[in-house]
Amino acid sequence: MTLALPIRRPARLSPVLPAAAVVAALALPVAPGADGGAGPADVVSALVVVCCAIRLLRARRRPLAPAAAVVLGLPVAGLVPAALHAASAGAGITGLGRYLQVFVLVPAAVLLLIRGRADLRLLAWSFVALAGWQGAVGVHQYVTGTGASYQGEDVRAVGTFGTADVMGMATVVSFGLVCAVGLALGHTSARERTAAVACALALTVPLALSFSRGAWIATAVTLVVQLVLSGPRRALTAGAVVVAAGVVLAGGPGVGTAMLQERIDSIARVADAPDQSVTDRYTMWAAAADMWRDRPLTGVGLKGFPEYRDAHASLALSSGSDTGGAGAAFRRQPLLSPHNMYLLVLAEQGLIGLLCLAGGWLALLVCALRGLRRTRALGGRDLDCALVACGLLVWQLVDFGYADIGGPSTVLTAVCFGLVAWWALVGGDRPACDEPGDVPAGPGDVPAGPGDVPAGPGDVPAGRGDVPAGRGAVPGEVAPR
Repeated sequence: MTLALPIRRPARLSPVLPAAAVVAALALPVAPGADGGAGPADVVSALVVVCCAIRLLRARRRPLAPAAAVVLGLPVAGLVPAALHAASAGAGITGLGRYLQVFVLVPAAVLLLIRGRADLRLLAWSFVALAGWQGAVGVHQYVTGTGASYQGEDVRAVGTFGTADVMGMATVVSFGLVCAVGLALGHTSARERTAAVACALALTVPLALSFSRGAWIATAVTLVVQLVLSGPRRALTAGAVVVAAGVVLAGGPGVGTAMLQERIDSIARVADAPDQSVTDRYTMWAAAADMWRDRPLTGVGLKGFPEYRDAHASLALSSGSDTGGAGAAFRRQPLLSPHNMYLLVLAEQGLIGLLCLAGGWLALLVCALRGLRRTRALGGRDLDCALVACGLLVWQLVDFGYADIGGPSTVLTAVCFGLVAWWALVGGDRPACDEPGDVPAGPGDVPAGPGDVPAGPGDVPAGRGDVPAGRGAVPGEVAPR
């Protein structure tokens, strides 16, 4: 008689970890004065797409459900014509690759890697962790005067992105704040909600020190939407906490500075007495609209805005913006985009491109809200996942009114769209698995009916040709063939 010791099977690693690795790669510092190009996170995102494709080939399963394939593939219809009549073949290929990476390939890979709500929460917490790291670096830059130049002082918090992507830290911190608020408003454990609230309050400081008016506006709008969607009681409680945090942030020691107050007041003066940065933005918006009027259907081609900017812009446009600090020398940064994603797409891809790209975003928003409504009807167990997905999408759509893609942090936008796409097209349409060992259904699987009884632990699934037993069958009998 031999004594056999029980062997525990090692826990399987979550397949969403490669997507989390993309987020982690954004914590690496960017070389001072870098002019763009592929960074570590872009390289990791390409590897994630390749690994996901290999995984699908080995599993021999359908990659995406028809609805998901249509929504994620819709931007291609506008990108291909715009790439074909770009100013040069190199610009067309480069622009096409970037758009496919951000809005098609990486989102599709992230959607396929997420298995269930636990993976979505893991990815959301990775957003919060990255925001905490970048925010800590940004606060240190503000306190020590080693940040990017702002009004003659090196106090602007930019994290590890430097002047190459001065909006990068604001975007990362905003994503982390939105995820933390969504997790705090959900029906998770008290410990997890407490940690999420603490992270959300801490992230308001680096967000303020980023001096990014667009990120402030998008975050404020998103938080209001999340509070409203969470329910009236939670909205009142969380609203009181947000107001208290705002009072502390505005009057607290070392944060409520005159420089920050002046930046906040400038939001109300963008129409009456705009500064030069706002004037440049208005001028580039007008130039983008003028390009669209010349070629309303297909636009001027991918990467065509810098080529046609001077021919359509007025004399109010300056030669560029001053950048410096954070380890980089002073330089004049050229204005190569209108800082409005919708107008950029309209100018370079025309009405066809804007309808295809924005149409996919609108479809994701409708499906995400429908999943949230279904979650609330079932008791709100997965409310945190719904609020995270809806919040990230709302923030991105609002921020696109003041910004566009570009810089090392853009790959995080791609991961964000993949997370939202999973909830909108897969997760929001099926119930959560109750047992930790259950495997969620795939995108094309049909959920069980309301009267179906789950199989017992020892039951053997029926064969392909088996006929189910009748209603009056005795347990243990074999169904006739």
